[in-house]
Amino acid sequence: MKICQIIILLFLSQTTLIAQKSIVWKESYPGIWKADIGQKQKHSLLQAAGGKVNLSALNQLPKTAFPLDKGAIEIKIIQGKTYLKLPLQQGEQLFGLGLNFQTVNQRGRILNLHIDHFGGKDNGRTHAPVPFYVSSKGYGVLIDAAQYITVYAGTGVRVDSKNPPELQDRNTNKKWSAQPYSDAVEVLVPTNGTSLYVFAGPSPMQAVQRYNLLNGGGYLPPKWGLGFTQRVPTLYSQEDILKEVASFEEHNFPLDFIGVEPGWQSMSYPCTFEWDTTRFPTPKLFLAKLAEKGVSANLWLNPYVSPKSSLYPLVKNLTGSHTVWNGLVPDFTLAQTRQLYKNHFKKNHLDIGVGGYKIDEVDGYDNWVWPDVATFPSGTSAEEMRQIYGSLVQKMTADWYKEINKRTYGLVRASNAGSSHLPYVIYNDYYNHKDFITALVNSSFIGVLWTPEVRASKTAEEWIRRMQSACFSPMAMINAWADGTKPWTFPEVADAVKEVANLRMQLLPYLYTTFAAYYREGKPPFRAMQLVDEFSDQNIQERGQLDATTNPYQMAIRKDIKDQYMMGDDILVAPMFAGEKSRQVILPKGKWYDFYSGDFVGENQLIQIEPPLEKIPLFVRDGGIIPLVPIHRQAPKSGEKWPLTLQHYGQNPGAFTLYDDDGKTFDYEKGKFTLSKYSVQRNPQGKLAGNQAIQVPMSYLPEVRWVFMTK
Repeated sequence: MKICQIIILLFLSQTTLIAQKSIVWKESYPGIWKADIGQKQKHSLLQAAGGKVNLSALNQLPKTAFPLDKGAIEIKIIQGKTYLKLPLQQGEQLFGLGLNFQTVNQRGRILNLHIDHFGGKDNGRTHAPVPFYVSSKGYGVLIDAAQYITVYAGTGVRVDSKNPPELQDRNTNKKWSAQPYSDAVEVLVPTNGTSLYVFAGPSPMQAVQRYNLLNGGGYLPPKWGLGFTQRVPTLYSQEDILKEVASFEEHNFPLDFIGVEPGWQSMSYPCTFEWDTTRFPTPKLFLAKLAEKGVSANLWLNPYVSPKSSLYPLVKNLTGSHTVWNGLVPDFTLAQTRQLYKNHFKKNHLDIGVGGYKIDEVDGYDNWVWPDVATFPSGTSAEEMRQIYGSLVQKMTADWYKEINKRTYGLVRASNAGSSHLPYVIYNDYYNHKDFITALVNSSFIGVLWTPEVRASKTAEEWIRRMQSACFSPMAMINAWADGTKPWTFPEVADAVKEVANLRMQLLPYLYTTFAAYYREGKPPFRAMQLVDEFSDQNIQERGQLDATTNPYQMAIRKDIKDQYMMGDDILVAPMFAGEKSRQVILPKGKWYDFYSGDFVGENQLIQIEPPLEKIPLFVRDGGIIPLVPIHRQAPKSGEKWPLTLQHYGQNPGAFTLYDDDGKTFDYEKGKFTLSKYSVQRNPQGKLAGNQAIQVPMSYLPEVRWVFMTK
């Protein structure tokens, strides 16, 4: 009995000592503080993603102090689990905490951050359960743990709270709430240690920038990756695909890369990663013919090895204890496994011209992916492997292309923290148009990209509305693997579909520069309105807005803004959905103008619009300069020079710095790029006039044409 009491006392004493131990915050990089808590873990999310900090870009952000009250941060380790508590202020909103499809403000929610195939509920189980949140108060927090993390985002009320909720009597108070106000974010990490990062702003956007820059910044796709892609039906042969490419040419419709679905392999589910000799008898010649047409091939795969693959006996002892569809689950934490995959993929794919991959089924439902009781030869737990698997596959394949100095761009079904520098866009099997746009909004908080791909539609109206959204996203794609749909499937809107695809191609210099800012500055290319400085709580207070109960604009910006977003710094996108003839748009501070006409539409207000079916509503801020090129089907060829048109909007002077490089290699990392600054100022006569850039961009003609859209 005495021995048991001694053991219990020792355990309680140890727990108390850990709980009372002071937290050591180290400013690891400018505006980024890290605290290592408890025992160092073998795996972490950032380690799996493998990003390298962009220190020079971080040094360009404002110097700032630690953004939270250190005394209000509490950390305990009890019975092998880590408990975190971080403070919240009244009215503070929280964004991020995964790729959520239905909600933007996550305050007041409980999330179990767990890699999973999206199940239709914003409960934390999603394709990218990134444990990073950014506050409307202008700071961010990351829990770098490769476990299933539970986050109570302002839901639990502690007995010792210094700011407890008002006591209410349900019998007499009609405002009684089942969820009282909470002044804390609390996190449970089911392991005996983790790393905690705090990112200063001072704005929400700058907090997100710091998070992305810690991980190397965002990925800069090849120019062809920002063109249009068509994914073909599963069992298409090489001849079928070449006919598909020819049909796009006949319709004069953009096409830069084509998605080749599972039928390219001799077996899939599980995979051989080897060409089917019936459908693809001459894969090298097939890829060469695509290249002659200016089209890159993107191959579908999942990583599970079929017994029929020549890779199978080589990796059998380097895989998990359980199979997926009778396929081996490779342990990608092992260098030997990665090397064997590299050898196999280089021989069968990269060396003959494959442009990239669509990595499927690395998210998983519990009833088919490996179970949590699985073991792996590296000693990595099944839970850790589930959380980092998508990042490991992305990093491994990205490294192959980096080694041959060739940029790639592809699709993936699972990602996590630290993956902004990797060349993949998330997609899934869910298909709700409005929720797709919410996911696009939320992706900007957590350093991932998302595509609202198009597959099918019940009506022509739905088809054009979906196509418009896809063309204003990180990847413009039709995923026709199931039914073979084409852009012109609905003849009554075929011209409008072509028009919006052509517009995306015309906007390539703007879009490419926007992605360059993702790489160079950490600014998401497609971003939530909550990341626009003019939407911040501080700016609203400074402008002296009326109370939210009487001001429609202020009421609107307090809600979940999940159906509009920014593309770059200057273009506001407000998608339309089938069945809607009109919609509201929330305009930030400053004057805004219609993209198509240049007409003034409003300033710092809520507006109602009724756009035509063939137009996706687009708005440009005052002084915005939008570079465009002539309509073209594909990314520029080597040595090709395009004329440039610069459209200026509004009455204010403005500037735009156009980024350019070869669009194909990583030579820009060695300084082979151009930054060309164009500006508009008032001349001595008081008229707006455009100024030529000193440095001529690499892919464009030196002389530009100025168009002043606003009369």
